[in-house]
Amino acid sequence: MKTIANIAFRNLSRQKKRTFLLGGAIAFGVMIVTLINGFAGAFSANVSENFSHLLAGHVFISGAEKSGDNDVSVIRDDAALTAAVAESGIPVEYLTRRSEFSGTLIFEGMKIRTSVAGVELEKESYLQDRLMLKAGSWKAAADPRAIILSEKIAERLNVDVGDRMLVQMQTVTGQNNVGEFVLAGISYDTGIFGQMLSYAGMAYVNELLGLAPGEYQTMGIMLDSIKTTEGAANAIYAKLAASVSVFARGERDESGSMTPFQALIRQQNNEEWTGVKYRMFTINEILSQVEQIVTALDTAAGVILVVLFIIIMVGIANTFSMVMFERIREIGTMRAIGVQRSGVRSMFLFEALYLAVGGAVAGIAVALLVMAGLSLIDFGMNSPAFLILKNGHLSFFLPPLRALVNILIIALLTLLAVSRPAGAAARLEPAVALRTQK
Repeated sequence: MKTIANIAFRNLSRQKKRTFLLGGAIAFGVMIVTLINGFAGAFSANVSENFSHLLAGHVFISGAEKSGDNDVSVIRDDAALTAAVAESGIPVEYLTRRSEFSGTLIFEGMKIRTSVAGVELEKESYLQDRLMLKAGSWKAAADPRAIILSEKIAERLNVDVGDRMLVQMQTVTGQNNVGEFVLAGISYDTGIFGQMLSYAGMAYVNELLGLAPGEYQTMGIMLDSIKTTEGAANAIYAKLAASVSVFARGERDESGSMTPFQALIRQQNNEEWTGVKYRMFTINEILSQVEQIVTALDTAAGVILVVLFIIIMVGIANTFSMVMFERIREIGTMRAIGVQRSGVRSMFLFEALYLAVGGAVAGIAVALLVMAGLSLIDFGMNSPAFLILKNGHLSFFLPPLRALVNILIIALLTLLAVSRPAGAAARLEPAVALRTQK
């Protein structure tokens, strides 16, 4: 068998141009698929990490208080919450406190509905590193009624820095309320989520919501790594459930039509309770639909792989049929000196295997070089694609197992493509092959 493998390698070396073209076709297909896999591998992590900084946490705790027939979203005393976080033993970078409402901004007859997050800007200094301003300044954001709008919202309202605008919204008890903001800064648009990102001082947001000083709606827990999110959430939840009343963590319904976060909200709406009850959720649950995008990218990569290799397989099968015809007398000589049919078949299959593995490895190597080159490009923190970037750069992650599976698939498809001409070569009778004139 070793001799047959050596002969197969020699045959490929003799036809360098043909070998290069077939191997190059395989390498090109693998490169495209590997780039898609690498992008998909980092996509979810990048979006989750960037949103974690914009939402100020990986794990979140919010309160719900029964008030008559209504439930009020509020945390009045977070001593038990901070104690549960400390007792969990989870490494925490910092805790954040935020309130939020959905309201309508009005300026000179123009209206737009958006969510306004109340943040403690003096404590959330890291937000300034993630939210790049196109106009205005963070110094101006110190104004008690200051607001930071995204470029998209500012354009639709036709407002400039320093302009004052009205806001219509509801308090936590459902009462209509009106307030006034002054535009302190305009942030670069971060793509499809730009309309979600408006920030104001928490003290004034609480005032509009009807919350007392020191109260707020959501605690954010920023961990040292997003990879520890689920383990940390489980540990904190166990301590939390032992000290306060807490909703069961949300789970996706059987149809898959709801995210865990949506299921948690529905559960709260349908459940009866008295007093204060807390809900805990994670950045992964909020962005669980990102997984569907990753799945779609992986599916697209699989479809591309199949389509490319159906085309390549046809070319490989036709090429090896021509190779068999060119080597008829050689095959006849090998059979005449005692090489078995299985040996002839193996020779062709070894050639195909060398092509597949060599082309696949080359394709992955080229893809890794392309990934490295693309990751050096600085798109900036103000890029519209900010949410899918890592610190302003494209990033890729290719699981070794995924690369290995791709190589195995390619090897199997190539062997399948060559099996017919290899079988035809093995069935040639020595005398007939030696009499054949090319």
